[in-house]
Amino acid sequence: MDQINEQILHELQKDGRLTNLELADRVGLSPSACLRRVQDLEKRDVIVGYRAKLDRAKTGIGFVAYTTVGLNSHTKDSQQAFERAMSIAPEVVECHNITGSVEYLLRIEVADLPAYKAFHTDVIGTLPQVNAITSYVVMGSPKDMRA
Repeated sequence: MDQINEQILHELQKDGRLTNLELADRVGLSPSACLRRVQDLEKRDVIVGYRAKLDRAKTGIGFVAYTTVGLNSHTKDSQQAFERAMSIAPEVVECHNITGSVEYLLRIEVADLPAYKAFHTDVIGTLPQVNAITSYVVMGSPKDMRA
């Protein structure tokens, strides 16, 4: 990975809709050289996709929480069962298996606090492998580089 490829990735992370001409100009390449590099990055799965950045409030999402989840059993079956449950829960937009005193960190996006309470109680709270849930409510996001 050279400096130009890093610049290309940086620019595309800021704005994945840049035209090839705009991108080439920002990184100091000819359009054809820039396109070849982007295509190579895609072919090598360095770039694995492009996403739209949404205004969550306009899509009905007014409440975001990060939730840590501890399991009562550290078996592979327990982890797989939990991960399956999270993979089908539309409220969970991120699920990370982490190190530390708990096993998972979730990003949960719902309409409001009552919707979060329902998810917390009726989904996570009913899973037999869960023994600890801690929620951290997002009050603002001064920096958010996710799409």
